[in-house]
Amino acid sequence: MVLGGDAADGTGCVLGGQDAAMDGALAALYGRGDGKGQAGRERSAGLGASAPSVARWLGDIRTYFPSSVVQVMQRDAIDRLGLSALLLEPEMLEAVEADVHLVGTLLSLNKAMPETTKETARAVVRKVVEDLEKRLATRTRATLTGALDRSARINRPRHHDIDWNRTISANLKHYLPEYRTIVPERLVGYGRASRSVKKEVVLCIDQSGSMAASVVYASVFGAVLASMRSIDTRLVVFDTAVVDLTDQLDDPVDVLFGTQLGGGTDINRALAYCQSQVTRPAETVMVLISDLYEGGIRNEMLKRVAAMKASGVQFVTLLALSDEGAPAYDREHAAALAALGAPAFACTPDLFPEVMAAAIEKRPIPIPDTV
Repeated sequence: MVLGGDAADGTGCVLGGQDAAMDGALAALYGRGDGKGQAGRERSAGLGASAPSVARWLGDIRTYFPSSVVQVMQRDAIDRLGLSALLLEPEMLEAVEADVHLVGTLLSLNKAMPETTKETARAVVRKVVEDLEKRLATRTRATLTGALDRSARINRPRHHDIDWNRTISANLKHYLPEYRTIVPERLVGYGRASRSVKKEVVLCIDQSGSMAASVVYASVFGAVLASMRSIDTRLVVFDTAVVDLTDQLDDPVDVLFGTQLGGGTDINRALAYCQSQVTRPAETVMVLISDLYEGGIRNEMLKRVAAMKASGVQFVTLLALSDEGAPAYDREHAAALAALGAPAFACTPDLFPEVMAAAIEKRPIPIPDTV
């Protein structure tokens, strides 16, 4: 939507009332300094340097625009006008529309955040996390429970545990054309995952600044996976150092405030640690979430991936776990991983349960067509 009706706009129309107020809110963020605003004021991007003026602007855009638009405008204001510092004030945090990107910004400011702001920041982060859990948890548990059940195949199943598709495929040679039926000599079924299967999942998350949204989603998924008794979940974050946050997985907010967005990247070092935690390779899914800009030893990183795959580990490489698609990433490293049988691709939160289900069942990973 484009508003504006000053002489400089060339429309000959003058805005009034709510239209003028909406135009003013947009001009404060996106206006240019080469025209005149309402009542002859200069139109220029700027919200001033004070928290009150920004708080008023935040109130205005929430009045005039839907939540999805408000979130976009807030992100643009932080990026274009450098408002990050103002988010360190409790009053500002109470006024903003919380979303994944705002959480990423808050986490990047964590060390600079005064004590008076931290509780408000945690409340903002918790609201976003709880909303994400409501959206993602039920489908994730259902999808992975089915995958775990199917991965526990048995040869003498009870009737309600028979996998009919695989049973038919395994007995096609016993088809009797005169009766138009198959006489199965071998039944294929699956047991219940809660009784017979235990999988191990390791989430290895790059916490460099460009991965902020991925860190948020991965923390939420980590908490959901950890709540499933049939899956042992480990969550590790890294830059040039490696931090194991597994003991905080019961609360993803604690996980997020245990991260440190920004800094360098040493994927090899992180994978070395994760590799050391694998106890049952054939029952382990390793998920590396990174843009693959390696600051460590490239060849060693690739050797570790190859060694883990050779031992039976299901290795998944995600360039991003977010709704925005793939960020800038190291294409040479992505190609090298693909050559090892671990193709790298961006994954949306909605696709992630299907990716994990495929890895658990050891079937081809559903890679989006956009890769």
